[in-house]
Amino acid sequence: MTRRSILTCLWASLLTIALLAPALAYAEHTHFWRQTDYSDFEKGTAKGVAIRSDGKLVPAPQFAAFSDPNLMYLWALRTDSRGRVYAAGGSDAKVLRFDDPAKPTTVFEAPELSAQTITFDAHDNLYVGTSPDGKVYKVTPDGQKTVFFDPKAKYIWALALDAQGTLFVGTGDKGEIYAVTPGGTGQLFYQSDERHARSLAFDSKGNLLVGTDPDGLILRIEITRATGAKDSQAPPNAGTAYVMYETDKKEVTSLLTDSSGNLYAAAIGEKQRPAGPSPLQPLITPQPSAPALSAQGAVALALQAAATAQPPPAFSLFPSTTGGSQVVKISPAGSPETLWTSREDLVFSMGLSPNGKVLLGTGNKGAIIELRGDGVYSIVAKTASSQVTSLIAGRDRQLLVGTANPGKIFTLGPGEESAGSFESDPFDAKIFSRWGRLTWWGENGATKGKVSFYARSGNTSNPEKEWSPWSGPYSSEGGAAVTCPPARFLQWKAVFQLAEKRDAPEISWVSIAYQPENVAPVVDDIAIQDAGVRVQGFSASPGGPATAAAVQLKTPQRSSIGATPFPNIGVILDTASKAQKMDVPPQGFEEKGYQSVLWSAHDDNDDDLIFAVYYRSEGEQTWRLLKDRITQRFYSWDTTTMPDGAYYLKIIASDQPSNPPAQALTIERVSERFEIQNTPPRIENLRADSGGATAKITFAGVSSGLAITRAQYSVDAGEWFVVFPASGLSDAPRENYQIELPGLAPGPHTIAVQISDRFDNTTAAQVTFTVAQRPTK
Repeated sequence: MTRRSILTCLWASLLTIALLAPALAYAEHTHFWRQTDYSDFEKGTAKGVAIRSDGKLVPAPQFAAFSDPNLMYLWALRTDSRGRVYAAGGSDAKVLRFDDPAKPTTVFEAPELSAQTITFDAHDNLYVGTSPDGKVYKVTPDGQKTVFFDPKAKYIWALALDAQGTLFVGTGDKGEIYAVTPGGTGQLFYQSDERHARSLAFDSKGNLLVGTDPDGLILRIEITRATGAKDSQAPPNAGTAYVMYETDKKEVTSLLTDSSGNLYAAAIGEKQRPAGPSPLQPLITPQPSAPALSAQGAVALALQAAATAQPPPAFSLFPSTTGGSQVVKISPAGSPETLWTSREDLVFSMGLSPNGKVLLGTGNKGAIIELRGDGVYSIVAKTASSQVTSLIAGRDRQLLVGTANPGKIFTLGPGEESAGSFESDPFDAKIFSRWGRLTWWGENGATKGKVSFYARSGNTSNPEKEWSPWSGPYSSEGGAAVTCPPARFLQWKAVFQLAEKRDAPEISWVSIAYQPENVAPVVDDIAIQDAGVRVQGFSASPGGPATAAAVQLKTPQRSSIGATPFPNIGVILDTASKAQKMDVPPQGFEEKGYQSVLWSAHDDNDDDLIFAVYYRSEGEQTWRLLKDRITQRFYSWDTTTMPDGAYYLKIIASDQPSNPPAQALTIERVSERFEIQNTPPRIENLRADSGGATAKITFAGVSSGLAITRAQYSVDAGEWFVVFPASGLSDAPRENYQIELPGLAPGPHTIAVQISDRFDNTTAAQVTFTVAQRPTK
């Protein structure tokens, strides 16, 4: 396909769109703010309301504060056989017991910087893994503390007790896993090729499951024991090791099994394989190009900072949101299935709800997410902390939630909240607006009184600063007119009444009508084009082929609400009508005698605009209409009917097509000065002097007002040559020229001269003279 045919197809396509657009496009002052999907609702504030990924608001499980232990980080929660809650944290390695949630009791302290992981055996002996350069401590029910096992490892990430009472210890940064008998005899159980054994669990057959870093592997390791050996005397050995699954992420932060034998694994962070030593090295010697830190890397940095007596860093040192997360389900038969992924949320813990749903503890927004199945998930609670680091079963089917930054403990479930509310993200109408009808839809009585709506308005982006009080409730079927005062910003609130636990209401969408105050359109810029350029739409220049000419707006344009600045091609999607509008750049053609003007304009109401073009000559006060009711943003006209001189244009924009006549507004803008010149210059006093050896041609170029920009001559119909005026500069309406022609042959000669002004008005003249025969010697 040739370049010409490609351009023809392109313009034909644009023409088709342009012809269709007027049929679709209309501007209407009534707009609708509608929220209907997860991305809309996720920006709001939910209290006792869950936000589902399929765009529904539903009642959430009960979520309440349990205790504030006054620690920056809580890494792990556990309960003993009596149901008492224990929490391990730091900085300063510490384990607290919560007989009274308001007054926790310290049951363990150590010189290390963090109590990273804890577990209980069948006799309520507490085992604590600390970091860095940590140890495994044993704390008896009567409070006796001893060093139970020292693996000589940098980090102790996870502890897990099997049914025989063997304690497995996952460490870093050599990826070693140790097995320790109840008597404290320990040995290396498995040497991984990975740097960190980050998480541990057991499958239904008693095999050890390991989540690693930095390749994000899930390993299954058989546990073999010597025949007749007593557990207290000899630690078990590792049998066959098998990679069950390699995740797409770097670090497996949590492993969880359910009663059906399914394994759930959460992994975070982009995989990186840097050359050189440990990936933790940048934590000690930061480099400008160091990759985002993993979860265990953030822990290490926090511990090292504390070790050097620096303030502990905020937990925002977890990986950047580009790392993302992945949650995988592996069936007992080994078949993997990706249940959930996110590019932003990072999963640091997992748990099971009483109804068997998988719960994810995430950061860095401190949210708890429930995987409901079929690809649907819900944000069931948001904490005031940045990360949810532990989710375990508590008493009476409650779940206990541990957090970091700051470290707090909450309870989740088992029942739903008796009442809940959801506040939308404030809506910015951009323009002072009047509010109309609030409507909504949902199941299970959402439109029959089970959900009440409120609204408030204001003129600041922060709804807590001098906004109107909440108006409402609005709970009648079919919605109701909002009574809060006109303003720029609006917010709505839904309150769920859950007196009946069955058929809890769901909200699917919420819509509020509003009408912005009509504001005048704005003409952003006017650009007078070079003389001799005719601007048209898609049709070719009349009269056959023509030379294309560039047209442009010469100053930068602002992008307005609901409009694309001309001359860029742009499709606009109106939020109310969902109709397409289009600004299409015109074509320019060289055509003598024509003058063109382009302008850009916008309307913050997204109204359709019409334009009128007026003109006046310099020195006059009266504006004369050149053309009105123009819908495009350009105009060309034949200037040969206008006297030569200087002029100004005035563009008047009106939003009348989208408003009643009494409410339509106009704005005007005056162009810069420009000149029209159609009268060609004159050639005066063209003379030839051929009496000497050199012929001399003189003449004057005269214009009625503009500078003579170019002069040239030709001898005997030969090549044209440029000649400069006597002054050396072509900058005056009268210029004198002299041409010297040495060495002409004897006989008659004709010289033609031509002059032009900057509008390409051209005049030519000629003179004939005779060069005499030179006498011979």
